Amino acid sequence: MLGIPLGLAYVNAGEWLFHRFVLHGIGRWKAGPFAFHYHEHHRETRKHHGYDPNYQRSLWGWHPQSQEALGLALTGLVHLPLLPVAPFFAGTVLWSLLRYHQVHKRAHLDPEWARQHLPWHYDHHMGPDQEANWCVTRPWFDDLVGTRRRYVGTEREARDRERHQRVEQAATG
Repeated sequence: MLGIPLGLAYVNAGEWLFHRFVLHGIGRWKAGPFAFHYHEHHRETRKHHGYDPNYQRSLWGWHPQSQEALGLALTGLVHLPLLPVAPFFAGTVLWSLLRYHQVHKRAHLDPEWARQHLPWHYDHHMGPDQEANWCVTRPWFDDLVGTRRRYVGTEREARDRERHQRVEQAATG
């Protein structure tokens, strides 16, 4: 049973490390295999105030959501051999990968839900510092290493939301 908390901690650390050093590190290189995250996902999310239309597309295309799903599936396959040896750990890792996909997709289809239930991830995309708040499902590793930057509920967020509403009202006439 110790495998469950170990698996949860392992996946959360993995989210942080992969997001920070691969998706925002290597991903800055526009010709690289991870550019979809930094150059497409972040652009769409900022442009649509938390919403990313790619999450409405089928997983069978080649776009940020399908690339993310492929990465999660490959990560799951790598961990499958651990099931007979460490079933609770491997099961927790596999469950966490599925949960990551569900939670991340919902966060970008319903930004207000994300703001309420995943404020650390909303902060990552909508806050002033997109080079912080690397965790998606839980903020544990961000809290541990000091990369959690709060935006939801701050005066800055209130000003930004008010400005966004004025722009939207002006655009709709």
